[in-house]
Amino acid sequence: MKILDDRQIRQKIKRLAIEILERHFGEPEIILAGLNSNGVEFAQLLLDELTPILPADMKIKLTRIRLNPANPLEYAPTIDLDANQLQNKPIIIVDDVANTGRTIFYAIQPLLELLPNRVEVAVLVDRKHKSFPIKADYVGMSLYTTMRDDIDVQIRGGGEMAVFLK
Repeated sequence: MKILDDRQIRQKIKRLAIEILERHFGEPEIILAGLNSNGVEFAQLLLDELTPILPADMKIKLTRIRLNPANPLEYAPTIDLDANQLQNKPIIIVDDVANTGRTIFYAIQPLLELLPNRVEVAVLVDRKHKSFPIKADYVGMSLYTTMRDDIDVQIRGGGEMAVFLK
């Protein structure tokens, strides 16, 4: 069942971009850290929406956090930017879906070796059955589901975007 279509996703991205800008107004730089593939795609969509409305004295950098969501202990999560580029800056971890919170919980690990200004979370869909102490600060849609339900987010490839509940 389709729960978000292309138009709705674009509206949510626009709203989230405005929320991010409002909360970080006056910051010289923000880091969007996308989780793996879909997180980076979603972060890029946010960046594309933010870029035209940014004040001239503000920058946004996009980076990727790499980890194995199925087995986060298989290898240590890594972040593509150097630590000195992240120091004392607000970092927004971006993912398509927050399910139990486990992936985002482990994605914070490489940030523990830094002193960021703050760490926040932005997700397109926030499922409301967390097993880890993770709260999304920017949410496109909150959804109560059963544990057996699956959320399929289709935002890659530049085509029609959609979110399905399966």
